[in-house]
Amino acid sequence: MLWDEVKETLKYKLPEPVQHLWIEPLICVSAGENVLELGCPDKFFCSWVKENYLQVMKESLVQLGKGGVKLSLSVVPALSHGRDESPAENSTREQLRLPAIPEIYSNVKNLHPRYTFEEFMVGDSNALAHTACKAIANGETFFGPSLYINASTGLGKSHLTHAVAHNIMTSYPGTRLYYMTAQQFSAEMVARIRSNTMDQFKTKYHNNCDVLLIEDVQSLTGKTKTQEELNETLDILMKAGKRIILTGSAVPRSLKNIDDGFRSRMSAGLISTINPPDLQTSRLIIARKAANSRLSLAEDLVEYLAQSVRGDIRRLESAIVGLKAKSVLLQKNPDLAMAKEVVAEIIGSSQAHSAESIRDFIARQFRVSVTDLQSRSRRKAIAFPRQVSMYLARKYTEEGLAEIGRAFNRDHSTVLHSVRVITESMSRNGSIRGQVELLAKKLGQ
Repeated sequence: MLWDEVKETLKYKLPEPVQHLWIEPLICVSAGENVLELGCPDKFFCSWVKENYLQVMKESLVQLGKGGVKLSLSVVPALSHGRDESPAENSTREQLRLPAIPEIYSNVKNLHPRYTFEEFMVGDSNALAHTACKAIANGETFFGPSLYINASTGLGKSHLTHAVAHNIMTSYPGTRLYYMTAQQFSAEMVARIRSNTMDQFKTKYHNNCDVLLIEDVQSLTGKTKTQEELNETLDILMKAGKRIILTGSAVPRSLKNIDDGFRSRMSAGLISTINPPDLQTSRLIIARKAANSRLSLAEDLVEYLAQSVRGDIRRLESAIVGLKAKSVLLQKNPDLAMAKEVVAEIIGSSQAHSAESIRDFIARQFRVSVTDLQSRSRRKAIAFPRQVSMYLARKYTEEGLAEIGRAFNRDHSTVLHSVRVITESMSRNGSIRGQVELLAKKLGQ
């Protein structure tokens, strides 16, 4: 039997304790000309064998002239029966550690249960970061030695890092993973220095870490000693091919009071920016949050919230919570009036602007049609109101350049040009500055 032949060759390649604990419990589920499927007692067992002994098994197949045979592992729950001691017996003895498993396993605390890949709504603003995080969670590092996620508060960088941790803990439980904020890393280092146990600290992160997830590195500005220690840790892990995710509120080059070596190390892999969600992504987020809260929202309410609450996703969550609370207290389904009250409480009624609403407002003020503003006309009577609209939309909404451009049938470069033109005109011409300021005041009212 092929599996018996493979086990025979493994006797010369693996230590006896490893064979006894990790190879002998495997059973042959099926064996054909092109496939050899082995059964494992549980998910952890399967993950550990895949990560540590699958390659040597494949080498044994090649040695036996069966290099074309596909080797696969699956969980066979029946194998676990009778493996555990009784609770009473377990409680009376100290926990032991199996051979080849490091003493320090992983440290993941306070993960949000809903911050998973399934709950993350993907759009143009976050697609790259999402793809890179899924790749890291599945053990791929084709984009470089690390991933740096740059995003403002509430745009999903914590959701993605939590999702990576959830995925790895579920699918690859043998992985030694550490998730923390940069502030927590710094506090742990200081405590180790005071207790004179820095050797243990270095061993933990340098030798017993497969995946390192550190959030909010901007909090390390000015903390030279912590930067040096984290820089050394990143260097060692990168050279060992480990997986690293860092997050911050700005790209590394823009962080203040950061050591150049540390800045360079953070920039060694892929840098991905998460922008505020576009309208379609906002709609998806609202629908998912509402479903999680068991709140039924009509399409017009979803559209109103998506148009009114822009940028920070936490504000969308707050809007859903507010609607749910009012709906329950008033014992009525959410309606537009209720939604407007909630939005006003979150962001203030004067801030609920969009590129479309500003475009329509300017069209009325200059007595031109929306169609004119969306046309290709370059007449000053059309071009100037269009440029003012784009300038105000950029200033008073959190929409991106491309999203503003779509309201005028233009691309992002046209929006950028219009903002530059109006800014320069206001600095040179007091009359134009007065017009724009008056329009902004009316818009606020």
